[in-house]
Amino acid sequence: MNRTTTALLAALEALITVAIGIGISLVPLTLLWAIEHGFSADWFSLWRAAVDIWLLGNGVAIQVELPSAVVAGTGLPAAADPFTVSLAPLALTLFSVVMGARAGVRAAATRYWQSAVAAGIGTVVVLATVTAVSAADRALSPSLAQAVIFPALVYGLGLAIGVVRGWHRMPAGHDGRIGRLAERIQDRLDEKFDRFDRAVVGAALRGGVAAVTGIVGVSAVLLGLLILGNFGLVTSLYQSAQLGVAGGAVTTLAQIAFVPNLVVWAASWLVGPGFALGTGSSISPVNTIVGPIPGLPILGAVPSGDLTFGFLGLLVPVAIGFLAATLVRPRLIAALRGRPLVGRLLLAAVGIGVVSGVMLGLLAWFAGGAVGPGRLVDVGPNPWLVAAFTAVEVSVAAAIGMASGSTSSGERHAPVSLRTADRSR
Repeated sequence: MNRTTTALLAALEALITVAIGIGISLVPLTLLWAIEHGFSADWFSLWRAAVDIWLLGNGVAIQVELPSAVVAGTGLPAAADPFTVSLAPLALTLFSVVMGARAGVRAAATRYWQSAVAAGIGTVVVLATVTAVSAADRALSPSLAQAVIFPALVYGLGLAIGVVRGWHRMPAGHDGRIGRLAERIQDRLDEKFDRFDRAVVGAALRGGVAAVTGIVGVSAVLLGLLILGNFGLVTSLYQSAQLGVAGGAVTTLAQIAFVPNLVVWAASWLVGPGFALGTGSSISPVNTIVGPIPGLPILGAVPSGDLTFGFLGLLVPVAIGFLAATLVRPRLIAALRGRPLVGRLLLAAVGIGVVSGVMLGLLAWFAGGAVGPGRLVDVGPNPWLVAAFTAVEVSVAAAIGMASGSTSSGERHAPVSLRTADRSR
């Protein structure tokens, strides 16, 4: 394909991504409009709502100014003043990243991948700007500056992941320029760091990713068990809301969009700091302080009192950190054969903790935000506390894992091949 065709296809993929992202909300809202209102209400208000939801999922804050009649119905005096909603439904964020990654893989397979990336990001910028302008009104107004930047950043992150993944899959020599670029980067790293340093860094990265994956996986299971264990309360909240069939379906879809947020909240609970459902509230393994919360049915799964053995949840990140270290330890010892082990094993353990802390802290940052006025401006985990607790717990557990077992296990591994830069040392 030539440069123009490549750019046009990338722009089309970005257009489809934005269209599906908005359609995920627009289609069920339109069905609700048709069933409940018989096509009589203003459909364009549904378009604005769907665009606001999509922008919110891409990190754009929404300024809300409620009419006086609605404020009186909420019973919240703080709702009379404009407030910001910034809690992103991470399912929509993940969708944009995945679609961007798919486009990035295809772009990496062409000679004009730079044009594809630029066309994709540029298309998202234009579409996000146009839709944000069309969705703005007095009640709900997305931040135009954020709409220009944040959706493109989210999609661009996916593109970057896809391009790197596509390059990794390419056979040697598939594209001369890409191959030479990868070789220059690798040679530069070889000049600055020997293979022993790279082995420690690689072990820290692999172990940190494994630890975060394990913690998030256990958190997803825990969330499922909490929902099943509190299914009666969740059902009663559905019934008390009197949403009807269509309204219940739309509410369920909205809650599904926030399931990744709830998984990260559960991970924050396991790590220790927990999360908040409003200023002054705290839900953690050691105590639970909950004030008035939104009446979403899925929040019925939130623990409402102190758990007698809640502190046992803190053992999960410790156990996972230990297992992550034992997984990467044999390969690291094999790579360090003939070198002092204690210092490098300890450094790798600290690296595993730092990587996992940074990753889980970022997830906690993305999973929190504001959902309303007053005390509802503080919802979700504290990312700094989550990062610090995770780094300490996983580092200590990883150090124990690195110290366990025999240091002679590396002898059973095949010799590690040396690059040219290493042989010349």
